[in-house]
Amino acid sequence: MPGGETTYVTHPLIEDGVIEERRYQTQLVAGAREEHTLVSLPTGLGKTTVSLRVTADRLAADAGGKSLLLAPTKPLVEQHAAFYREALTLSDDDIVVFTGETRPDDRAELWSEARIVIATPQVVENDLIGGRIDLRDVVHCTFDECHRATGDYAYTYIAERYHQDAADPLVTGMSASPGDDEESILQVAENLGLVNVEVRTEEDPDVAEYTYDTDVEWERIELPEAVIDIRDELNEVIEDRLGALADLGVTTRTSPDLSQSDLNDIRSKLQRLIDRDDSAGYEGMSIHAEVMKLRRAVELVETQSVAALERYFERQRNAARSSGASKASQRFVSDPRVKTAMRKAEEFDDLHPKFRRARMLLAGALGLDDGDRVIVFTESRDTAEALTDFLGEHFATRRFVGQGDKEGSDGMTQKQQRETLADFHAGEFEVLVSTSVAEEGLDVPEVDLVLFFEPVPTAIRSVQRKGRTGRQTEGRVVVLMAEDTRDEAYYWISRNREKEMQAELEALEDLANEVEGTLRAEQASVEHFDDEAKRNAGGGDDESEGSSQARQEPQPSATDGRGQSGLEDFADPTDRRQEDASDDEDEPDEDESAGNDDSTGSGGAETVGRAGTEDAETIEIVVDQRELDADIARDLSKRSDVETRLETLAVGDYVLSDRVAIERKTLGDFLDTLLGGDRSLFEQLGDLRTHYARPVLVLEGEGDLYTERDIHPNAIRGALASLAVDFGVSLLRTRDEDDTTALLATIAEREQAGSDREVSVHGEKTTKTMAEQQEYVVSSIADIGPVTARTLLTAFGDVESVLTADREDLLDVDGVGAVTADRIREVVASPYDPDRPGD
Repeated sequence: MPGGETTYVTHPLIEDGVIEERRYQTQLVAGAREEHTLVSLPTGLGKTTVSLRVTADRLAADAGGKSLLLAPTKPLVEQHAAFYREALTLSDDDIVVFTGETRPDDRAELWSEARIVIATPQVVENDLIGGRIDLRDVVHCTFDECHRATGDYAYTYIAERYHQDAADPLVTGMSASPGDDEESILQVAENLGLVNVEVRTEEDPDVAEYTYDTDVEWERIELPEAVIDIRDELNEVIEDRLGALADLGVTTRTSPDLSQSDLNDIRSKLQRLIDRDDSAGYEGMSIHAEVMKLRRAVELVETQSVAALERYFERQRNAARSSGASKASQRFVSDPRVKTAMRKAEEFDDLHPKFRRARMLLAGALGLDDGDRVIVFTESRDTAEALTDFLGEHFATRRFVGQGDKEGSDGMTQKQQRETLADFHAGEFEVLVSTSVAEEGLDVPEVDLVLFFEPVPTAIRSVQRKGRTGRQTEGRVVVLMAEDTRDEAYYWISRNREKEMQAELEALEDLANEVEGTLRAEQASVEHFDDEAKRNAGGGDDESEGSSQARQEPQPSATDGRGQSGLEDFADPTDRRQEDASDDEDEPDEDESAGNDDSTGSGGAETVGRAGTEDAETIEIVVDQRELDADIARDLSKRSDVETRLETLAVGDYVLSDRVAIERKTLGDFLDTLLGGDRSLFEQLGDLRTHYARPVLVLEGEGDLYTERDIHPNAIRGALASLAVDFGVSLLRTRDEDDTTALLATIAEREQAGSDREVSVHGEKTTKTMAEQQEYVVSSIADIGPVTARTLLTAFGDVESVLTADREDLLDVDGVGAVTADRIREVVASPYDPDRPGD
């Protein structure tokens, strides 16, 4: 540890005497406050402190700015909030927490008033899609445990929106283990828009003085014959089931030690059979499910405990007896060899040898070595409960598990988790037995021993766990490994991956400039593409004289001389608006228009930027909450010309105006409806037609409607005819989600910008305000729409006065012409005749 007197960070927004001044942290802060930075630092050495100091700098420089910190779990969010409130001079009300427990309406209000928001990413993602929050004033965004920023995880979407929306963005990504290899680390950096990489390892001199060496000890445990017998019975069944899969032609191997990647490959082959409607695929998938159950049973008896296996058997028996039980569950519990394994497990009255070894290790750490605290990690919640009971006979022990469990085990509430960690900090008990919930970032205190009940095959998780010891005093890490079991395979996987990741981190540290060069080159490429898009969309200085003259040529009329519309009349109004804008002599200069270009025509091109678009004309699309499983709402929300709003819609999936609502179905869902005789789709469309004048069914998918399923073409034709004739629903086909996104934006643009209509959600029974109900009543007259309805109500004061106004008074209202005035009078004054045809 460093000698001399401890010094503390001095800053107007940081409490005196709270944050220790450490040279490596100060260097990381210096880099992170200048550029979008990935900070990789061993667990427990102050990644959050680095981010807090950057936040303090940014907020001090911008009195109107706010900061956003994202963390993957509720306990971690609560922990960060407690640290920020303790360390910063801001009031507690300035630092707010957003989780799923915070009501959406409350979040919108809290966001507007907060200086710092600490949140789970899913909540922020929903609020962005729903238009409840605006990232424009966020001057610092931190992604904790940023290695999660891959695939469809919410971090990726939020980062993209932040870079687009914020006026002055700055991103910090934090992780002790950003990836297993250089490629994955670079992918995380690219997904978050990071260009600077700051890596510190425990070997760095300025970090090493704050750590002690932590050696990992691997202890081999020999299994008793009784446990091996149970395992062998189960492995025989696995071999038999894999033989059945081999008969189907999806594998050539029947060994029970088949790797998980091999099993995944088998599943992929079975899925392809199912896609071809081959019955062998369904049969094989059921067998595959049974193999997975058997392998889980083998893993439990080998690496966890016989008691954990017994609990698993009991759950499988209950599942097989339940209504709608799968064939896989029924075969599993009825196989004679599985029954034999169950009987042997019930007769086994000894402990798994790992239990005794764990007790001895704890006795050494807490008794002989006079230690204070120990953490025991296990993969199984059942084993965590068994260990808590067993170790509790000798030590003050508590468990620490997650909040939910799909297999029925009791979990812990968030309050119980907080209380347990607080008591562990305070020394109320000695041993914490935890599942994976304590791995990522939670402020579990310094411990004398970290005991792995089994190896962890993922480098990231292993590093997270080992970071709990050796931070301030010498610590010890022990991994228990059952011989000749999956433990040994996991042992080698874990060791190899950790070595690879450590090598990558060291290489990344050594080659930081080169890595940053890669990231900066890619960023420059994106900016170049954006510049090209801006020039193409806005008609920049590089346009030829000929093209400029072409825009000044007289445009054709709405008809081509034969009374028919030309193709240009069906173009996206956005495109026409952009074309018109290119002739504007008062176009803003480059600085004023930066970040305000819109290259999102009907083709769905990526948005160049959103910041500074308050004056740009935008369209609104209301999205049903249940549509968030698709990427359509996210993609719409990224467009600078679209504002999305989330609601739980009574009818439809998307509302594009007061008269147009969309029901979206994939091609498979639509055909399955016909195949199963399910009338719910037609009921949905009937409700849609009741509430909206222009209902639309979007059918998504590139397959052939008539050959995708074994359905007679006449049945499909009949359904299509019914939709059009009986329900008055328009059917539109799209290729995929991207195509659907572009189509929705185009329709909404035509409705709102082209036809001057507004969005109005129908079908709601209790949520409309009085003003909205009045606008709805007037707008339904002569189909005049909400804009004219609002104008009329403003002019006359109430619905009754609008309905009783004479033609001359109606004509005096701005925006009301002779056709509209005559139609209103006709509708209001004509005798009711249900047999009268529409005009």
